[in-house]
Amino acid sequence: MTSPLPIPQPEPMSQRRGRRLRAGAWKVAGDLPASFRYAAQGLAYGFASQRNFRIHVFTGALVFGLGLWLQLPTAQLAVLVLTVAAVLVLELLNTATEAVVDLAIGRQFHPLARIAKDCAAAAVLVAALSSLMIALLLLVPPLLSRLGL
Repeated sequence: MTSPLPIPQPEPMSQRRGRRLRAGAWKVAGDLPASFRYAAQGLAYGFASQRNFRIHVFTGALVFGLGLWLQLPTAQLAVLVLTVAAVLVLELLNTATEAVVDLAIGRQFHPLARIAKDCAAAAVLVAALSSLMIALLLLVPPLLSRLGL
């Protein structure tokens, strides 16, 4: 008895490798400057379109400036930079997640789409709250000392 659908035969390795290379994302950015340009466009998009990203950038700059003013040790400044960077990275990933979900389902409601978007937003929230706690732990004691309190 024959199957109603043909069974696909594996392609020779040379054909698979060629097809994979042609379909690879590396072809989009053929050189390193183009890769950096695309990344810069992603940053610009995040800054221009995402209010929360802008808030995190300005808050992070303020916190870093405060750390410099308080003359925090280099290691503590590095911790501040890392926590702010983590929040910004997660905010960009949240934006990317939302875009991909919207692309996949359009303007329809789907409970899994809601879960994906809510979890991505929750990741940003957890990182932002953690970053706030770290900033308070690192900045409040020297700030109180500087203010004579």
